[in-house]
Amino acid sequence: MIARAGAGPLRRLVVLRHAKSAWPEGVPDHRRPLAPRGRRDAPAAGRALAEADFLPDLALCSTAVRARQTWDLASAQWGTPPPVRHDTRLYGADVAELLDVVHEVPTEVETLLLVGHNPGLEELVVDLAGDGLDDTLARVHVKFPTAAVAVLTWRGTGWEDLLPGTALLTAVTVARGRKQ
Repeated sequence: MIARAGAGPLRRLVVLRHAKSAWPEGVPDHRRPLAPRGRRDAPAAGRALAEADFLPDLALCSTAVRARQTWDLASAQWGTPPPVRHDTRLYGADVAELLDVVHEVPTEVETLLLVGHNPGLEELVVDLAGDGLDDTLARVHVKFPTAAVAVLTWRGTGWEDLLPGTALLTAVTVARGRKQ
């Protein structure tokens, strides 16, 4: 059961962990690119979001290279990608920092996509979900791997109303592209 029922329109927070990254020698963590598997999985994540009709009104993306590449490849699967804001605060963010960024989102945004990193994203999903459909919450508790997508729904007049335990985890998908 959702811990707190809110008033206002139905909103969705779509959380996308960046796709699999490479570990090139001598490259700082923030500049690590996607690995070949990540370059296959990121477009698959974009297709999965489009097929499920979870396309966002706005995307917030970490400034790390692997997150930016994930966004670029995923959003290229859509006819017209929404605006994106690259935010340095999303790199290495914990739950409180992620919520600070989300709470700043304009009220007119009903579906928000957050592209970032673990462990912060996994912890955010678990903290926000008062409950989950089927086994979604249990699956996130076990693992939120690269290219995983979680969809949280809730009602609120503004994004500042999104608090721990107030959302329902409605979907969890792990996108995997096919080898060429």
